[in-house]
Amino acid sequence: MDWKQMILTDAGIEWDQAAHVYESIIACEDETFQVKATLELARLSKDAPEPVLAGLVPILVDLLGGSHFMIQAAAAYALCCLACRADANLCPRIGQFGAIPLILRLLPESNDCIRRTLLKCLSAIVAFDSPNRVILARNGGLEIILDLLATCTDYMKRYLLEILSALAMLREVRRVIINLGGLPFLLEAVSSGKLSSRTRAAQGIGLLGVARRVRHMLVDLGAIPALIQLLRDGDASSKLIAGNALGIISSHFDYLRPVVQAGAIPLYVELLKGPEPLGKEIAEDVFCVLAVAEENAVLILEELVRILRGNEEQVKSAAVDVLWDLSGYKHSISVVRQSGAISLLIELLQNGNGDLREKAAGTIAQLSYEGVNREAMVEAGAIPVLIDLLRCDSEELREYAGETLINFAEDPLYHERVSGAFEIPSFLAIQDRLSRIRASDEHTVRSLRLMSTEHFISDPELI
Repeated sequence: MDWKQMILTDAGIEWDQAAHVYESIIACEDETFQVKATLELARLSKDAPEPVLAGLVPILVDLLGGSHFMIQAAAAYALCCLACRADANLCPRIGQFGAIPLILRLLPESNDCIRRTLLKCLSAIVAFDSPNRVILARNGGLEIILDLLATCTDYMKRYLLEILSALAMLREVRRVIINLGGLPFLLEAVSSGKLSSRTRAAQGIGLLGVARRVRHMLVDLGAIPALIQLLRDGDASSKLIAGNALGIISSHFDYLRPVVQAGAIPLYVELLKGPEPLGKEIAEDVFCVLAVAEENAVLILEELVRILRGNEEQVKSAAVDVLWDLSGYKHSISVVRQSGAISLLIELLQNGNGDLREKAAGTIAQLSYEGVNREAMVEAGAIPVLIDLLRCDSEELREYAGETLINFAEDPLYHERVSGAFEIPSFLAIQDRLSRIRASDEHTVRSLRLMSTEHFISDPELI
């Protein structure tokens, strides 16, 4: 008897009736018919309503746990079809009814055909469901997956790597994955399989890379080129994850140059120029790390100057954020001047929008503490621009302009050139406030110097 024919009407399939027919077939003792009906269910599942299939999940899981090989294989295939539906809504239910321990029990002894089906099913049900990942991990899933990865054929490795990347989202798994030799496979997962799986693997790498010891291991295993590839080829989401992970990996002096040599700077420039606010933050943070090496700072400044010469206000704003950060680096003094950034910042003070002008003014103020930068500012015509800003409506602009002009006023080379600022009340108020702040800071420093180690030890209230 054809199971499909039993449930057809002129209008199509009556799904509730079909489910009852399937249940009655499974209740009979004809194993051949059970296999045929289960395979037919698998074929029709892509069009069946979700509630109907949800009701059949417990039956399929029971069949998977049986002792008849052909029925197990058919049930595994049907569960795989249900798990791989586009909405993935049935994956949590499949895990809740106990499919994961059964799959793990079958995997080591299964032949290649059913093993591939089991792995595909397992990959689907843990891909986006955290409780299923927990079930998998707590049933020895990590150990089984790593054992299979060590011996599997290429066409099944993709599913194993996808499962491993899902498991790496769990802290309890990350704690043991190193000791079990899983790092090389996790790095391989960054470059293999679905983009969503590669992204999860990169996120796992980033979380592991926070520990210095693990960071060294990851770099030795090839983390930098793997993350660079994903940062170059991924979609918007995966680029953010890869960029953040690579930033974590690069946060050691020994790796600042290799990351840049692998081509990271242009890729972070794309993040900086992109529409995602988080991407801009990641790029800014990573540039600040990479610029600790002076030769990297030169390359980064070149890119920032290109952006400042462009026309996109938001991108310019992000670039000035980075410049402001880098302006505090000691070795950036000569680098910033040679890059031509100072003259572009002065132009922004005159022509930028409100937010951009404030950021440019803050950067100029920071840079003005160094004599060579003040010289470059004078060459760019900064002084009259700064004096004009003392009369503008923005309090922030007045503060930054006043701070910069005070630094010029304290420099014998330029004191006379800024004499016009002393006629402006706002400048005098800023000068007075900064003088009191600096005096307070100096008093604090002197007080700390006078407080000896013995004082800390002898005063119980300070311990």
